[in-house]
Amino acid sequence: MSNLIEKIKCLIIGSGPAGYTAAIYAARANMNPVLYQGMQPGGQLTTTNEVENFPGYVDGVTGPEMMIQLQEQAKRFGADIRDGWATKVDFSGDIHKVWINDTIELHCETVIISTGASAKYLGLPSEQHYLQMGGGVSACAVCDGFFYRNQEVVIVGAGDSACEEAHYLSKLCKKVTMLVRSEKFRASKIMEDRVRKTENIEILMNHDTVEVIGDEQVVSAIRAKNKTTGEIFDIPATGFFVAIGHKPNTDIFKDYLTLDETGYIINTPGTSNTNIAGVFVAGDAADHVYRQAITAAGTGCMAALDAERYLAGKE
Repeated sequence: MSNLIEKIKCLIIGSGPAGYTAAIYAARANMNPVLYQGMQPGGQLTTTNEVENFPGYVDGVTGPEMMIQLQEQAKRFGADIRDGWATKVDFSGDIHKVWINDTIELHCETVIISTGASAKYLGLPSEQHYLQMGGGVSACAVCDGFFYRNQEVVIVGAGDSACEEAHYLSKLCKKVTMLVRSEKFRASKIMEDRVRKTENIEILMNHDTVEVIGDEQVVSAIRAKNKTTGEIFDIPATGFFVAIGHKPNTDIFKDYLTLDETGYIINTPGTSNTNIAGVFVAGDAADHVYRQAITAAGTGCMAALDAERYLAGKE
């Protein structure tokens, strides 16, 4: 560890809509925010080709372009945007200590956590290829379902989120095939009943995804395997949605912050406050319900305002 200690009024850990919005508000409030972008600068939206549901972008915008614009807006007001990621924290005292890349020690009056959550994927090479190409693989039906209107899609998952997304897609798509990897749903009975009663949702229990098929640019089918019979067959589809959960990027905070059973940071309802005074949370690190760019940006605003009020109360 370096012996050099930097004192910071407002540290923002992580970028994306939550982090950059927090930086904009904190900078405008003369809090001199320092933002470390993390291992994926811009967050999950940098893997999204088209964003058409964020207010103000009449013709849509690519995820990377939107993140660059948010970053530049934060810089315009004086936010200090840096490369690097937090590797260790100590929130046991009045001064919040954070280490960056295991070498830089920061002593912070306030900390805003916007480290987000990472979607879980099956890990198939073909899945990752089309995910990177933006050619038909997604982990967010609400974000991308619109692009598959009147088309046939496949979704894999067995929980409440998978059922909810399958039902959402059924309102847009001609047909939704739901692959459930086990012999029963993990979803609540009400959610399971909802998808079973939807006419254009076909449910294939005890089926695995073998491969995502396409022309190297866009998806055309999903190769599936019946685990009972061993039969392998292709399901025509232009979209493949993965709904097997998200993992919040919160491991380094678990010794100090209150997390739920899946690792999301628990905040005081109606605020961005965590259980540690002066430490706030924004975006998908705490949100396992909505997970949208616009809601993340809103909580980034909340976190900056809460941090400003916290500092004002100490003066």
